[in-house]
Amino acid sequence: MQLALWQILILAVVQGVTEFLPISSDGHLVAITPWLTGGETPADMNAIVVMLHMGTLASILVFYRRQLLDLLTKDRQTIPLLVVGTIPAVLIGLPLEKYGDAILNSPLLAALFLPITGAIVLYAAYTREGSQRYQELTYLQALTIGLAQAAAILPGISRSGCTIASGVGMGLARPSAATFSFLLGAPIIAGAGLLKGAKMITGHPPATSLWLLAIGALVSFVVGLIALTWLIRWLERGKLHYFGWYCIVLGTVLSAWQLYGFL
Repeated sequence: MQLALWQILILAVVQGVTEFLPISSDGHLVAITPWLTGGETPADMNAIVVMLHMGTLASILVFYRRQLLDLLTKDRQTIPLLVVGTIPAVLIGLPLEKYGDAILNSPLLAALFLPITGAIVLYAAYTREGSQRYQELTYLQALTIGLAQAAAILPGISRSGCTIASGVGMGLARPSAATFSFLLGAPIIAGAGLLKGAKMITGHPPATSLWLLAIGALVSFVVGLIALTWLIRWLERGKLHYFGWYCIVLGTVLSAWQLYGFL
């Protein structure tokens, strides 16, 4: 099936809001899509998700443009840390991308894993933050955060929630943990986009038209910028726990719907 413009717009707004808030963007997309499509999952759902992620990747590049410029100048020592942190997601993500469609697109798994995300976010919210900057991470710490990012390949597990919680647990201040989280996520999102783009070029175009996907990416970019600004403010005000409880409640409701058809 092919999604209509209104369906793409709803998914783009959801992606823009949830990519940066620690509530699992993929989990929301996978869980919400059946409601929009009458229970069907589009055959090109992976392509739709990746294109929407391209929009939020642009949000990262714009929002963190100063930090990205610093990587090329005074913060060059951070680049190896990002490389080390990216390795686990690459090693786990490539096989799943090829063989794990049933897992990545499972609404039931997304619903079941959302409460786990909630628990992780609550840990980050109630753990006393340190004063360490992400530039001061060791390679082992960067690898540990990278493993947390790799776990978030599963639907319903928030990438930002896992990596921020992991960073805070190692003594990073929450804003610094968030910055490293999104810098670490940029190459993964870009790499997934390149792989999917290559598949489109080599003869596997998505059923959804490219102009609809482009509109979706633009909307997710604008909404993503707003959500990223919002998240940083909430981190500074110590209100991260709201997202944790939200994930627990939503995951419980969606699990009941998937398992027992209550909704």
